[in-house]
Amino acid sequence: MLVISRYRVSDDDFRSFLEDARAALEALSAQPGFRRGHVGRATDDPGLWVLSSEWESVGAYRRALSAYDVKTRAVPVMYRALDEPSAFEILDQQPAEDVGPHPGTRRAADAGTVGVGDAAAPHVGTDLD
Repeated sequence: MLVISRYRVSDDDFRSFLEDARAALEALSAQPGFRRGHVGRATDDPGLWVLSSEWESVGAYRRALSAYDVKTRAVPVMYRALDEPSAFEILDQQPAEDVGPHPGTRRAADAGTVGVGDAAAPHVGTDLD
């Protein structure tokens, strides 16, 4: 699983943001299932920043978010992210490294039409790991 959160950061706030984003990444990296992460800034737009992390599964990422250190050091940074989708399933990667090629989506067949809490939709069990 790949998590990419983008941020708008003013010139006056970039040093503070970088410090906070590094602390967030450090807290996330200590959690089981964390693979790698980055803090970066757009080369063509210095006010646009990114905090990205890769996880072995959706479940590992969700469990990481409940860790005390992540709640105190990473979640406050995450709240500052632009309001846009940030979680992506990895369908392929090169080089294959430790996970090899991905067999395809693990999303439920109705994932594009059923939302969380949709009372009209039948319950569909999903494997988070």
